[in-house]
Amino acid sequence: MKTTGKKSARRKGRAVTIDEVAVLAEVSPMTVSRVVNGHAKVRESTREKVMQAVRELGYVPNQAASSLAAAQDVRIALIYTNPSGAYLRELLLGALHGAERTAAQLVISSWETLDPTAERKAARALAKSVGGVILPPPLCESKVVIEELTKAGVPVVAVASGHFIHDISSVRIDDFLASKEIVEHLISMGHTRIACIKGHPNQMASQRRFEGYQAALKEAGIARDAELVQQGYFTYRSGLEAVEKLLSLRKPPTAIFASNDDMAAAAVSVAHRRGLRVPLDLSIVGFDDTSAATTVWPELTTVRQPISSMADSAIDILLRAIRRNGNETRVVVDQVVAHQLVMRGSVAPAKTAAKTRS
Repeated sequence: MKTTGKKSARRKGRAVTIDEVAVLAEVSPMTVSRVVNGHAKVRESTREKVMQAVRELGYVPNQAASSLAAAQDVRIALIYTNPSGAYLRELLLGALHGAERTAAQLVISSWETLDPTAERKAARALAKSVGGVILPPPLCESKVVIEELTKAGVPVVAVASGHFIHDISSVRIDDFLASKEIVEHLISMGHTRIACIKGHPNQMASQRRFEGYQAALKEAGIARDAELVQQGYFTYRSGLEAVEKLLSLRKPPTAIFASNDDMAAAAVSVAHRRGLRVPLDLSIVGFDDTSAATTVWPELTTVRQPISSMADSAIDILLRAIRRNGNETRVVVDQVVAHQLVMRGSVAPAKTAAKTRS
């Protein structure tokens, strides 16, 4: 049904209508209108269904097309400093898809080498040349960047921010709940000696994932062992260093929860080098479900954070904000999207690991 609708619209060479979006999303045209115009009082599950239909059909609201006038007038910036290549790839794919779908211009820039003073100066310059900005972590945690952009009246969307930042819109998952669930999965497999490789301390998502890990242990009545917690920085190399320390313990873990897939992939590499079989000797889980999760063997059990579609949605939120600019009160959107546990081959029951080691 979905494929037929898409082909029909293209075959006739006409624009997709709001009614077609409503039929595909199984809601009323009024609900579609409320979603695309950024009204806050819409259920999040309904908003997700409508935005999925919008993306599938390539629907562009007429009001947006007329008010934005021409594609070259809509400039949206994606600024990044994230060190994970796999994460960045997903982010860029989603933003590029959203820009292509909506005919917006996407400006991509790296601020990796900038200190806070330079960030403030760059944000001031950026505010003069774009209509909206997408900020992934850790830049969405930068008070100076947010302050300069919001002061200039530039709409901002934080992608994967880890928490709601009241001054700007957000598209995120519940990092706490997601990490709690994947650690609970390890516990359900009989693991009690579960290590955690924390994410970069400059990101709130890192803290929320660590809190989820702690909550899962506490609810299961498992005492947290400080030596099983190692600091990582979301990079493959930091994962290597953390896992070397964990596996050098007198009593090493039977399972490792890494706060992203890059560090989890590093854990698999170290385990192989030490002659350990994953998952028979050591279970490993990651977070994000980037390409890194499926380029190692065995492939990683992980949390799917839909980074690409989140960046795509950020484009829509920004375009609605740009269209409203000067016409009505600024609307800040906190869009919490669903995560998913992806079960692959990197987890086995703890009794298997114990039997193998004995």
